[in-house]
Amino acid sequence: MADDFKGVVRIEERLKIKIGEVKNLPERHGSATQRDVYCTLTLDQEEIFRTCTVYQTLSPFFGEEFQFEVPRNFRFVSVYVMDKDRHTKQDKVLGKVAIKREELSSYNNKEHWFAIRAVDADSEVQGKANIDIKFDEGDGHKRRLLVQVVECLDLTQKNGSCDPYASVCVRYANGKTVTKRTRVRKKTTSPRFDDVFAFASAVDGSKETTGVGLEGGACDADICELTVSMWHDAPALSEDVFLGEVRVALRGAQQQNFAQANAWYYLQPRPAKNQPIHSRPPGTRLSKDSPLGSSLGSLRLHVQYAEDRVFPAKVYEDLKNLLLESTNIQPVTFTSVYVLGEIVNKMDIAQPLVRIYLHYEKIVPVIKALANVEISKVTDPTTIFRGNTLVSKMMDETMKLVGLQYLHKTLRPTLELILNEKKPCEIDQTRVKDANTVANNLTNLKHYIQKIFEAITQSAVHCPALMCQIFYNLKECAMKHFPDDKGVRYSVISGFIFLRFFAPAILGPKLFDLTSQPLDNQTGRTLTLISKTIQSLGNVVSCRSTQQMCKEEYMEGLYKEFYTEKHKTAVRQFLEIISASSSGQQVIENDTPVTLKEGVIARDIKKITTTTFLKKELKFRYFKLTTHDLSYSKKRGKVSRIPLHNILAVEKLAESSFNQKYMFQIVQPNKKLYFQAANCVEEKEWVDLLTKICQTNANRLQKYHPCAFINNQWRCCKSPNELAPGCSEVSQIDNNYRLNLDPERDLQRVQSLIVAHSEQFQYHIAYYKSKSAELRDVLERLWDAAVEIDRKHSVYKRTAARATKVGSLAAPIGDDNYLLASRLNVRRCVSSEPTSCP
Repeated sequence: MADDFKGVVRIEERLKIKIGEVKNLPERHGSATQRDVYCTLTLDQEEIFRTCTVYQTLSPFFGEEFQFEVPRNFRFVSVYVMDKDRHTKQDKVLGKVAIKREELSSYNNKEHWFAIRAVDADSEVQGKANIDIKFDEGDGHKRRLLVQVVECLDLTQKNGSCDPYASVCVRYANGKTVTKRTRVRKKTTSPRFDDVFAFASAVDGSKETTGVGLEGGACDADICELTVSMWHDAPALSEDVFLGEVRVALRGAQQQNFAQANAWYYLQPRPAKNQPIHSRPPGTRLSKDSPLGSSLGSLRLHVQYAEDRVFPAKVYEDLKNLLLESTNIQPVTFTSVYVLGEIVNKMDIAQPLVRIYLHYEKIVPVIKALANVEISKVTDPTTIFRGNTLVSKMMDETMKLVGLQYLHKTLRPTLELILNEKKPCEIDQTRVKDANTVANNLTNLKHYIQKIFEAITQSAVHCPALMCQIFYNLKECAMKHFPDDKGVRYSVISGFIFLRFFAPAILGPKLFDLTSQPLDNQTGRTLTLISKTIQSLGNVVSCRSTQQMCKEEYMEGLYKEFYTEKHKTAVRQFLEIISASSSGQQVIENDTPVTLKEGVIARDIKKITTTTFLKKELKFRYFKLTTHDLSYSKKRGKVSRIPLHNILAVEKLAESSFNQKYMFQIVQPNKKLYFQAANCVEEKEWVDLLTKICQTNANRLQKYHPCAFINNQWRCCKSPNELAPGCSEVSQIDNNYRLNLDPERDLQRVQSLIVAHSEQFQYHIAYYKSKSAELRDVLERLWDAAVEIDRKHSVYKRTAARATKVGSLAAPIGDDNYLLASRLNVRRCVSSEPTSCP
């Protein structure tokens, strides 16, 4: 069975972290001076996201949420707490919270307070080293130790550069040491070394041995320990920079295990002075749950981490059929989708269900059936969909997936204006220092609200057809159950489109990819006031009065300004258009380009002809990708454009081309352009988005060169012809790219949720045994399908565990692999944590 899955099991990871607040930061230099604080989110010290700065406080509140697909393997996810220095512009690290990848699941979906730990240079290490250790018989049949540092991966960069070398030190039982070092490798975080160092297996204690290798002498002191440390060559500094080390015990009988031992090791920090080696921290200082009394303060985080092992589609066939049957069974209360909504947390199950039904084009009938049940239970039409029911959560997910581009077109221009102008809009007199500014602030706020209101009400023709069909079904169902209520045809739609779609996007534009800019407190308050007003404007068509909806006195005048018949007519007209039957209708073509992504990245200016180049050869430009073209500019007014039909392929560029990370290439008919993103997440987002947008290009390439053309040859296939066809297949095109759907992964998430709620399933199966044969049958079929998939997971895990070799590149020796070694019952012949010598 395991052979059926070999090479096709995917591991998909997603991480969502909400950085809440920090408490009890230490004062500056023991004084009462406050700090200007921000946080950075990193994967193995690679910065991925950054919060806004909160000024003049020791207990800053952030409330910012970051989520992303994890693009690579990592050991630690860390949040650094930084103190912004406006004078020297050299921000200070106050401390950090670091969590092992293996421990993320223990904090999943809950808020925790973490102690902020100190950070020093020696503890900030990362990377792996491949070390070959063996004993052989030297000249004269004298046993000797041979050591080679074969290569390293992912070393830490220091001030943006890394010129590494390895220092190999052997310590003998009498305390003597012999140290040798490799040559420096320039400008690389993944060096390879050719040096093989020989050490005598024993030395004469009477001789001075530090710094030299001895081949002879009386053998009265055996080798005790091998230390391999990595360093960054820094001639401009007083001493070279430490990058990490590996320590291996080689005492007595242990030498017999090293007849031939080649293994990968995680680099570790140096132990502090007078600290036993066995008690040193792992590759970073980890943080645990802590009360608020930590000397460096505490940080509140909400972590959501999902790791899915996704099998081929055939494994999920039974579960998929059960879910798709829900569209044909009446009533829907006897279907698997309804049962899942009753047993599993609705917040968790809604997203995978929506994505599955969207993929198989069944989302419209499923939501219609569930909505009919939901509305039939309501006695007051003003409370329809007001709670977090399964159908309301599925509607939220559907609108966010299907309507994201529509949302961007409608809101983005005005939101960009608000973010750039930063005009004050506070109208609560208790929040302003000068009451005379309220009138001017009200004028600013009215201007922004009017622009967003017009943008929304004039956008009806661009609402996606699928959303229109769902809105039509909801309106039809509500009118059927409440025929005497004239406002229900509008309120049932406005509750979704205004309350759950536009208002949340205005309030949190970063969550909907409407901006990447950090929001300061003033702008955040402006968006809050606009969001509250837009939410209330969606209710002007209901029977509730202005007084009923106006909870804050300072908002009353603003509401009355927009509660005119003109605004009511505009809202009604908008709701009528988006809830018209969309069967057989086509959404009107939009000639205005929609911005999909923008940001600053580096691109090449000169023709690159060597394997290495200076940073000055890359020029930073502001890039903007729309549905029409990819443009870039150095400053306003001077814009260069690449039409999307001229982009034949977009692929990552092999690091070996220029010894630079995060580079990708855009292939045009007559040339290539090379780009460098800021980090791995940005690189993945640009490559994926450009690939998806350009996939309909009739001239799209089928093959490409993963490396650059340097020194008159392609570094990948060695062809001397610069016009030679590519040697590697381009990335596969996802037919569902616009919605980024992955049905197998979503079916796996559904299966995981069923297994996680096993007790509830068993309880309901027993409960319905004598009450409803239909519901019991649905529950049992769901449970059996989930158990069968779980059995295949167990087989796969056992097979993978047996195939995992401790000390391989996939499982280096170090703090992360003790559990793995014990679980596999593997006798380790090497150790990164030696015992003390006699």
